[in-house]
Amino acid sequence: MFQGAAQLNLDNKGRLAIPSRHRDMLLAHCAGQMVLTADADGCLLLYPQPEWQPIREKLMRLSAFDPRTRALQRFLVGHAEDVVMDAAGRVLISPALRNYATLDKRVMLIGQGSKFEVWDEARWQSQHEKMAAFTAGNLPAELEGFTL
Repeated sequence: MFQGAAQLNLDNKGRLAIPSRHRDMLLAHCAGQMVLTADADGCLLLYPQPEWQPIREKLMRLSAFDPRTRALQRFLVGHAEDVVMDAAGRVLISPALRNYATLDKRVMLIGQGSKFEVWDEARWQSQHEKMAAFTAGNLPAELEGFTL
């Protein structure tokens, strides 16, 4: 569904303009209704509402008696915020989530199939350098023999 990387700027109010190539799909798929939440890697995850709902439901069905499960529920669901794309194709990122992901002005929107990742541009560059290690034959076991 969503793929590719886009270098974008947040405006002074913390709004992120979704690239036009994704807007029509988001309007058709979820009427512009999405969910933003934190990711453990220090970025944000942006889900169309229909993609987020099963994840939320599955998380909340898990037992809260396991401290690891409860921590994951607190982290993902606790940070989750409903956002709606405005008429100009922008979504507002709250100060709390901007602070969590250290988003200032320049950000990267990375398509990840059914969701997007939103990265601070400098953090994305650092992450990108870590990914380059895969080219040195340092692949996870499940990717051995994988070719493009």
